[in-house]
Amino acid sequence: MIDLPYRGSGPYCYAHSLAMMFGSEAPGADVLETVTGSPFGMQLIGGSLPFFDAFGWDPDLGIGEALDVLGWRAETASEPDPDVAYSRLVESLADGPVLLGPVEMGHLRHQPGMTGPVGADHFLVALAADDSSVTVHDPQGYPYARIPREDFAAAWRAETVAYGEPNTMRTDFARHTVIAEETAIEASLPRAIRRLSGENDGLPPGTLGNGDAALALAARIDDGCGPELRGHLIHFAVRLGARRTADAASCLRRIGRDDAAAVLTTQARLIGSLQYDLVVEDDVRAATTLRTLAPTYEELRRALTSS
Repeated sequence: MIDLPYRGSGPYCYAHSLAMMFGSEAPGADVLETVTGSPFGMQLIGGSLPFFDAFGWDPDLGIGEALDVLGWRAETASEPDPDVAYSRLVESLADGPVLLGPVEMGHLRHQPGMTGPVGADHFLVALAADDSSVTVHDPQGYPYARIPREDFAAAWRAETVAYGEPNTMRTDFARHTVIAEETAIEASLPRAIRRLSGENDGLPPGTLGNGDAALALAARIDDGCGPELRGHLIHFAVRLGARRTADAASCLRRIGRDDAAAVLTTQARLIGSLQYDLVVEDDVRAATTLRTLAPTYEELRRALTSS
């Protein structure tokens, strides 16, 4: 099979938001996604909600880890009082754009089909705010989107998002050290190895990681892939998982980690192949693919530790 880096659309909301905040000094989205640590693993949160991302990871953690290895700092603030938070947002916008999130995507009614909370996290870059609305660059594909204040406030509270704090924003982005992209990629790998090893605490009961998560998801699909699970997989989790593992493979080749890159490429192809089978409800084939995927997480851990 031809090995060609993917370029195109995809749900890279926090990576693209970080790129906007970094401006002309931003690495590519592939590097940003990789150094968040997201591509290195799989998890089944609470034993039911699958994500092709690292065990015990979430985007809030990933943004902090990316800032760390790339030599950037930012001020992060959360505020339970929505009126106080909104006032701080307006004040902060006088000094530049503001990274917002997590927010509940279902309240972002500029996105067609969004009519209420769906439990989906998202990130935005705020550009302006007044008494009636906030204007944002929404990396889902909506530049200069205007969001009425009431809808924005509901989204920003993030009450139905499984991680993070309400009304969180990041400001005052500054690069304190110039770090080469290759150095940042290498620096992100110890955390990846730790998560692939299953070293995580404080997770929701029943949460499974890596190979165990893949096998458990295969069993769930065998038992009957309901519409909610299928929708989550085909509209979000599969396409994101395939892209981030493919991007991580490209990044690891840049630093000579060819064995680990080969495993990541295998993972990307397996995850990507799930899309058709799940859409047409060939669940037997999808479950078989997940069982083939399961041992690759231990293969990836070994490849990273032996390089």
